[in-house]
Amino acid sequence: MDAEDKEEPNGELLPPPAPPPPQAPGPEGGASGSGALDEAGEGALKIILLGDSAVGKSKLVERFLMQDYQPRMLSTYALTLFRHNADIDGEQVPVDFWDTAGQERFNSMHPAYYHQAHACICCFDVTRKQTYKNLPTWVKELREFRPKIPTICIANKVDVDLKVMGKDFAFPKKHNMTLYFCSAADGTNVVSAFEDAINSAHKYKNSGEVDDVDLLLSLVNDTQSMRVDKDKEDGAGGAAEAASSAAS
Repeated sequence: MDAEDKEEPNGELLPPPAPPPPQAPGPEGGASGSGALDEAGEGALKIILLGDSAVGKSKLVERFLMQDYQPRMLSTYALTLFRHNADIDGEQVPVDFWDTAGQERFNSMHPAYYHQAHACICCFDVTRKQTYKNLPTWVKELREFRPKIPTICIANKVDVDLKVMGKDFAFPKKHNMTLYFCSAADGTNVVSAFEDAINSAHKYKNSGEVDDVDLLLSLVNDTQSMRVDKDKEDGAGGAAEAASSAAS
């Protein structure tokens, strides 16, 4: 019997409980106010991937990084984190690529996924028209949380039909996204697309731009921190008063 399975008195096996939803960033959510999930991610560029399920997001990251990455399945946060060190103008810059790990099946991402991202890579599958038609939905949600971050668009799986590279896709052009025709299978344009995303993220992070959502979240985190500190002080004051009464 699997350690996570539970058995009812009648012998019926129940499936293990579903993993908890992604936690919001902040002191009580496990992630830091900077958007990083752990100390190693502090100060790293955060690049998120968006798009329908099975468009090849994970495969694109793996093709770009090849053997030079540290994938981590983080079920608590419902995402896969790919950690990478990029060379930008001779400087080693840590980069975290955030992948949805199937969360996109629900056609929406948890707000913590977007928190303090520095760039976004939107992907669609050229062999499935619906994945392209769904891009507006993903971009709309992205802009609700990150209205200013640079975004590129990847048309994946062009190796299946090279003729698609001659087509004009209006949506990326309308939203000022550079469009890359890529193949995770043979590597076409993958390096160019990801290096563009990294450089754009680095430029954005160092530009001083701050999204209004970040300001709001930082204020919420500060308020929570102040409330926790006040509760501690109140608790300490109550304990001291009780001790004084007992002594008298």
